[in-house]
Amino acid sequence: MNSSALLIDILVFLAAAVIVVPVFARFRSSPTLGYLAAGLAIGPHGLALITEAKSADAMAELGVVFLLFTIGLSLSTARLRSVAFHVFGLGTAQVVVTGAIIAAIALALGIAPGPAAVIGGGLALSSTAFVLQLLSERGERASRFGLVAFAILLLQDLAVVPLLMFVQLLGESGSSFGAALGLAALKSAIALAVIMGLGRLLVRPLYRMIAATRSAELFVAATLLLVLGSGWLMALAGLSMTLGAFLAGVLLAETEYRHQIEADLQPFRGLLLGLFFMTIGMSIDIALILRSPGALLAIVIALLAGNEHA
Repeated sequence: MNSSALLIDILVFLAAAVIVVPVFARFRSSPTLGYLAAGLAIGPHGLALITEAKSADAMAELGVVFLLFTIGLSLSTARLRSVAFHVFGLGTAQVVVTGAIIAAIALALGIAPGPAAVIGGGLALSSTAFVLQLLSERGERASRFGLVAFAILLLQDLAVVPLLMFVQLLGESGSSFGAALGLAALKSAIALAVIMGLGRLLVRPLYRMIAATRSAELFVAATLLLVLGSGWLMALAGLSMTLGAFLAGVLLAETEYRHQIEADLQPFRGLLLGLFFMTIGMSIDIALILRSPGALLAIVIALLAGNEHA
């Protein structure tokens, strides 16, 4: 994509957000719905002002990364420890029970066991960005309900790793899922230990040195380096960048610079997260929905019923 085309895409994104989102806000609707509607309007299934936006997808992913980082900033290590049971207990139960229900339905419809398990596992997961954004808009993110919901989402992020390995192993003969899962667990444990260990030793002294320079730009640059570096390390270990960003936030939550960091990154997070929702809106195919409204409604009801039962 040349620079002129990229600039046009950026202008289209910004114009759509500025025009559509305030309209939804005027009617007291969620800004998230506004961003989705804006993406739908400019996407290939709407006015087709943008038909391909790979660079936007990359920036949108950063929005989710910064969202999880700010969530980590609000959770100290002690507070995170208090929800550990919900992460590994309730979170595991939600993924297993919901996945089993959906997989059983897929089997009943004649789908083979392997693909049925993949379908069940995939549909048992939720969108961290959507759920956390809705909790923030309702002011429930810091409530007990919000913390439990976040704990389940955190476990779902961890569950992506064995699910992806299972998908890969379905097409390979002689592969050991247990061995692959053990290797992934070892790599993940090493990455977690490196981030938490080095972080505790280096983060506070580093930020004290940077604060002494009285340079706001250097302060923001150090934070971006920590967030993206942690995300990159977790990605190398086979986990998500969002988990690395969350751990970086937890480390900085223990420092006296937490509120300053949160204020500095707030504009980045909000803008990039809005871009994420717009790219999701671009993928909505209204024609497909209108062709099969009954089937779509049945699928949505089944998913809601399965998660409610879990």
